[in-house]
Amino acid sequence: MEVKLAAGSPTTHWPLLVKLFICTTVCVVLAELMGSATIPLGGSYRIILLPFLWALLIGAAWGIASPRLSPAFQINLGAQRLASVALQFALLLFIAKLGLLVGGSLPKILSSGWALAFQEFGHFFGTAAIGLPLALLLGIKREAIGATFSVGREPSLAIIGERYGMSSPEGHGVLAEYITGTVFGTVFIALFASLVTGLGIFHPHALAMGAGMGSGSLMAAASGAIAAQQTPEMAKEVAAFAAASNLITTTIGTYFTLFLSLPFTVWAYGVLEPILGRGKGNSVAEASGSNIPEANHASESAEKFSVAPIFAIWVGVGLISIAANYIAFKTAPDGSTLAGLGIILCCVAIGYAIYKLTRGVVPAVLWVSLVAMGLTYPSMPYAAEIASMTGRINFLALATPVIALAGLSIAKDLPVFRKLGWRIVVVSLAANAGTFLGGAFVAQFFLGAHP
Repeated sequence: MEVKLAAGSPTTHWPLLVKLFICTTVCVVLAELMGSATIPLGGSYRIILLPFLWALLIGAAWGIASPRLSPAFQINLGAQRLASVALQFALLLFIAKLGLLVGGSLPKILSSGWALAFQEFGHFFGTAAIGLPLALLLGIKREAIGATFSVGREPSLAIIGERYGMSSPEGHGVLAEYITGTVFGTVFIALFASLVTGLGIFHPHALAMGAGMGSGSLMAAASGAIAAQQTPEMAKEVAAFAAASNLITTTIGTYFTLFLSLPFTVWAYGVLEPILGRGKGNSVAEASGSNIPEANHASESAEKFSVAPIFAIWVGVGLISIAANYIAFKTAPDGSTLAGLGIILCCVAIGYAIYKLTRGVVPAVLWVSLVAMGLTYPSMPYAAEIASMTGRINFLALATPVIALAGLSIAKDLPVFRKLGWRIVVVSLAANAGTFLGGAFVAQFFLGAHP
């Protein structure tokens, strides 16, 4: 099967796929060899930079530098477009791993109190309530939907990629939010959480629940800043509540973003854009004169992909994650590890098949997540064995090749990101603040407690 991945010339998937896998492997291996970096900020504050950040930056730098490289080492426009499409499919592997991780904790989550359950509303609506109006006031258009419907972590990339395509204005917004949050988010949220804690408005438990934003790095930074101002005993409780909240946000967050926060943000954009928006109602890509056909091309190509290249993307990214897992966590790629990868692939394949059979009425990320969670639910047969095998593949090792694909796709969208500039940084940080405050406000209401 052929699709036009480069302007004006049909290009077969397979040669580009092979080259893309090689480039992704190089980015991942270099990133994992570099390892994590910790930047102390004084006291208990620190920033941890994980390998997937290096993979993102290496891929982006490679794509940007490609015009000055020899043809053999170039990541041309066709490869960048293919990386954008491959990212949409590869993210389903991440969603499957997420579902397998949390399936065993569902009974605990279902038995949680009202404060821990309903703080989720605050997380997601708080993001849009603060971030969206600010984005519109700064002149950002449809990119604001992708940038403010959530904190823009990996599941958000999957949802926007499936719904709009990563090269759409909404895709530009969520990817810019992801990059900004990855680079600046932990520093900002640690300082912001420390400031809010010092005000004495919220109970520490409410602040801890606000810290569970669905991102391990953001949760760690925020909860550490909160705990630093508590007694040793309360600091332990803060850590426990933050972890439980983060687990709920990670588990239920996909469904909230699909059925509540994304529709709410789209509706709010339609209402607020005519009032707060500056200039014509075009996206940044359209307003800056970027190629509109190219902006929509990735989502069109994704729909035209046949089963074989889709499965090749899943297997290829899965095998790269096995290599990352070995480098970073010293887990040998033995039979048990490969069986774990096979289970993840089965979850993705079954979920995607259900998605296609139901004509896409419900997004694929939901089906994949449900299948994966069902396999590790405690009352299911062989749940413990499945959790053990899939647990040999670390969550972060699977994230690194997925984010490397995002990095390799960035160069083609650089004019749009330049146009967004400092505004998307401000909006991203505002969205993170809204997520934290929204969760804390709702948790405080249901706790009925005062500091």
